[in-house]
Amino acid sequence: MTSVTSPLAGRAIGLAAVPDPVFSGAMVGPGTAIDPVREPSEAVAPVDGVVVSLHPHAYVVVDSQGHGVLTHLGIDTVQLNGEGFELLVNKGDTVTRGQAVIRWNPQAVEAAGKSAICPVVALEATADSLSDVVESGDVKTDDALFGWH
Repeated sequence: MTSVTSPLAGRAIGLAAVPDPVFSGAMVGPGTAIDPVREPSEAVAPVDGVVVSLHPHAYVVVDSQGHGVLTHLGIDTVQLNGEGFELLVNKGDTVTRGQAVIRWNPQAVEAAGKSAICPVVALEATADSLSDVVESGDVKTDDALFGWH
């Protein structure tokens, strides 16, 4: 089993509450979301693995079992064209759980008119392959969000 941990500190919310139908409808995959603390912070790797996709607003880390975990920093943040995001690793890098991947500021995202909600999604998974999904309550970086079987 892969344990997926929180890439951010904040409050866990269910994917159904994400203000984007692609995520709220779990079209990308099941998971949860984080309403982040409103201060500049670093989003970290939720699993040990390789960064296979890296954009200023989102990244995917694939673990040794082939599980890809997407962390999406905010909603519609691709429209910010990287403004306010700083990449701290490169695509292809091997990262460890808890290692900083992107520095960003959720307040700046909201000031630009976007939601700061951050989906954390198990790509190419089914809802029944996840267990112990956290959908409420405060979470710290590296707290368990869900298990992936």
